[in-house]
Amino acid sequence: MKIVLTRPNFKADMVMPVIGLGYLSSFLKLNGIETRVIDGLAERCDIQELVERIVAERPDAVGIHCFTCFYKEVIALSKALKGRGIPCIIGGPHPTFLPYRTLIDSGADYVVCGEGEKALTALLKNGLINNGIRGVYSPGDLKSEADPFMKAEVIENLDDIPFPDWEELDPCRYPRVPHGFLTRDHPVGRIMTTRGCPYHCVFCGSPKFYDSRLRYRSAENVIGEIRYLMERFKAREIHFFDDNLTFDKEHIMEICRLIIKNGIKIRWCVPDGIRADRVDEEMLRAMKESGCYYVLLGIESADPEMLKDMKKGETIEQMRRAIRLCDKAGINVGGTFIFGLPGETKNSIDMTIRFARSEPLIKADFLILDVLPGSELWDRFSGKFEPDWDKGSYREPELIPEGLSREELLRARSEAFRRFYFRIRPRIFIKILRMLRPYHIKFIFKKILEYRPVRDLKNG
Repeated sequence: MKIVLTRPNFKADMVMPVIGLGYLSSFLKLNGIETRVIDGLAERCDIQELVERIVAERPDAVGIHCFTCFYKEVIALSKALKGRGIPCIIGGPHPTFLPYRTLIDSGADYVVCGEGEKALTALLKNGLINNGIRGVYSPGDLKSEADPFMKAEVIENLDDIPFPDWEELDPCRYPRVPHGFLTRDHPVGRIMTTRGCPYHCVFCGSPKFYDSRLRYRSAENVIGEIRYLMERFKAREIHFFDDNLTFDKEHIMEICRLIIKNGIKIRWCVPDGIRADRVDEEMLRAMKESGCYYVLLGIESADPEMLKDMKKGETIEQMRRAIRLCDKAGINVGGTFIFGLPGETKNSIDMTIRFARSEPLIKADFLILDVLPGSELWDRFSGKFEPDWDKGSYREPELIPEGLSREELLRARSEAFRRFYFRIRPRIFIKILRMLRPYHIKFIFKKILEYRPVRDLKNG
């Protein structure tokens, strides 16, 4: 049995290895199944080119990774592959929460709900016949989106899963700006040390996907992967992309201690975000000493009432404290902000922009709310808005708060970018200059263009 694991090309600034496909590939190989990973995004293949490359591999099936932001491209790819007679299996967060619709839209043979290692292995070893495999559904198994479904069985001990199949996801083949322009060295290794998140932010699908709990890899296992990436692929930088890397202080402290104890010279950062209430001075000192140079904080809004409504579980005071602790430790810090959450007003937008400008952040991502399947907001507003699978993810609104307009949200994003990045803060400007590399320049110009109002982009 042979399977090709893939994702389609789509509009994205951040082009990074799909660790989920890497884990699937290594676990399938461990169980005697031949795999090949073809990353359509990294290789910038259009649908037809990607189909031809997949067909040339002569696979028994194709597994397609699916996030909401490229759902329409997944549908097109699945239909094209089915037209060539190749069985398709779609997995990832989007089909996990919309299995019926995904099957109907795509014409795929199966969706896998939840983490796929055990379920996909069982399906392939059973010759693509589903004899009650938990989390696996075909078109005949569900009659509507309201039908109950179960997620696949998970692997409790994450150390039991081999490292991602880095031979198939060679970090050297990925761009020098995989996660924004805040990278210092190349190649970059991408590592996940945990799965899950115990919090319940209303805009996030992770709590439902992972059942609001955390599972950990051992620090020794993580260090083993860092060493492997450095020795085999000459990785010079590591990006941790856990949902909650610093939730358990002992977990991150042990990783830092082992990096230092073993004399591992590596730069690393956390560009996917940590919580402001889960850092302290001792932790940040250890992170800095072990090579950390940048962390991102998920701030979202500077309006206390909005933070409460989104169930963030943090306060503005905790945000300010975390930023200053990072700054004191010598770790650069950035923030993410979301416009368009329920309750958003012109005043809350202005509060958020003023907060971003006033803090020693070197980077700020101003996003427009995506209402994601699996999130509490999706359940709350189901039937009250029409999802737009074609819109620019985190750049165009689909749910408009009362009292605001689409145009005002688009202008807010552009204004926030301009007011943040063109503030006069010599100390911050010098920090950014120290991090810039020649290959960042093209990316910076792309970001400036991206922050024009989307209506202008569409109209040329």
